[in-house]
Amino acid sequence: MIDKKRLIHIHHCRGIGWKGIKRFVSIDPELKFIDDLTVNRLINDFGFKKSHAENFYHDLHTINSDKKVSDYANDGIHMITLDDVNYPQHLKAIYDPPWVLYVKGNVQLLHRRLMLSVVGTRKPTRDGLTAMNLILQPLIDKSWTIVSGMALGIDGAAHQLALRSSTIAVLGSGLYHPYPKKHIALFNKMTNDHLVMSEYPPEQPPRQWQFPERNRIISGLSLGTLVVEAREQSGSLITADQALEQGREVFALPGNIFNENTRGTHRLIQQGAQLVTSADDIIDILMGVNLL
Repeated sequence: MIDKKRLIHIHHCRGIGWKGIKRFVSIDPELKFIDDLTVNRLINDFGFKKSHAENFYHDLHTINSDKKVSDYANDGIHMITLDDVNYPQHLKAIYDPPWVLYVKGNVQLLHRRLMLSVVGTRKPTRDGLTAMNLILQPLIDKSWTIVSGMALGIDGAAHQLALRSSTIAVLGSGLYHPYPKKHIALFNKMTNDHLVMSEYPPEQPPRQWQFPERNRIISGLSLGTLVVEAREQSGSLITADQALEQGREVFALPGNIFNENTRGTHRLIQQGAQLVTSADDIIDILMGVNLL
């Protein structure tokens, strides 16, 4: 059993990532040995770069994780570690599940079975938004939970549409730094009535590399991922690729061939993604692979 307090402590330290924590846990799930680590041992025994080892050692011995946990609780932020019973089972099944989830809102949403991730361009067309509504409305009416990344465009529109039922946002930053700023009102609404989550400690600001990294969580929470409009080389296609690697279904909406926003979705369809034109297409496919 992983020691939750120590895991949260090292999760706040700079210089260590998912693989480093995995190695520590494989040596000792209770993580008792970390108190005896030196900079030299981190470098020689664990392959840390010197700067990373120094940052990790400094944070390990200066961060007051008890105070952080107390402050988070006062702000309504819950921490769920990989061994917790509240950890979402679909997410736990992926190759690299987050060691710690920081969540605010209705934690029970994590245990919903009927979840669909929705991703797409930050600059959707009117036709794209209309088509997304056509697909999602019946699912929302049947109490499906919509998962997305709270970005501008398709993400935000999907969350807004699902506010009358249930929705989960996965951030690419800590909960104290919701991004983008234009969605602060949406963020506040979701933390009150729905759920917002992140794999990053709440103080972590948004950084460019964190957004593609969090995409595996968006796809990992759900039975499938719907790509509405996406250009080639877009973040939405990264999420679709993650879903395929996780053994989840990928759905794509076809569109106007003259629209640059459909080039990515059409490529997905060419590569085997499920072409959908109605909510029933999604339900029928998931039933066909015995996921419902």
